[in-house]
Amino acid sequence: MPWLSRCRWLLSIHNFYTVIVIRFFDILFAIIGLILVSPIMLLIALVTIIDSRGGAFFYQSRVGKNGVAFNLIKFRTMMTDAEKHGSLTVGAHDPRITGAGYFLRKYKLDELPQLINVLKGEMSLVGPRPEIRKYVDYYTPDQWIVLTVKPGITDYASIEYIDEDEILGRPSNPEQTYLEEIMPAKIILNKRYIENMCVQEYFRILLKTLIRVIIK
Repeated sequence: MPWLSRCRWLLSIHNFYTVIVIRFFDILFAIIGLILVSPIMLLIALVTIIDSRGGAFFYQSRVGKNGVAFNLIKFRTMMTDAEKHGSLTVGAHDPRITGAGYFLRKYKLDELPQLINVLKGEMSLVGPRPEIRKYVDYYTPDQWIVLTVKPGITDYASIEYIDEDEILGRPSNPEQTYLEEIMPAKIILNKRYIENMCVQEYFRILLKTLIRVIIK
């Protein structure tokens, strides 16, 4: 039907417009953010190096859009050999977390270097948090929808599970709880943004995240 074809064409144009505008704001905010917080990032880097053995940054391979891997950048908040003892952070006081790391994680300051990932086009400010390959391999075909968009620094799942470390500190088998309960619940929240992706929703999530971090 001609009207149906026209609706699909208009929808594709709208989606293209949305992606372009969001990318524009990603670049704009990433540049402004890096300029404004560069002195803070320098201070954090120095404190991180002085506080414990190891470099200032932590690089981890994550799965991005269309299943393509990239190196996510964060400030290091754990001991250098932390990943040998598991991929999940368990409890608010996981013994692998450094002294400075507790503070950085509490206020999400360890996430600041991801503005570089955003600038490079590997991430967006808003989108599903990127997983490591180990957990993506557990995705069902339906859950792969989260890989159709760029991963982000925040979205509804990040807001809802801002205290995920503490939640994982309660069960006797944190990894099983993550795979069977938390990850599926987060993907449902990821879909909420994907299915309603627009500039207004983008800004709404950024504002909600800012408020949530401040009152945490």
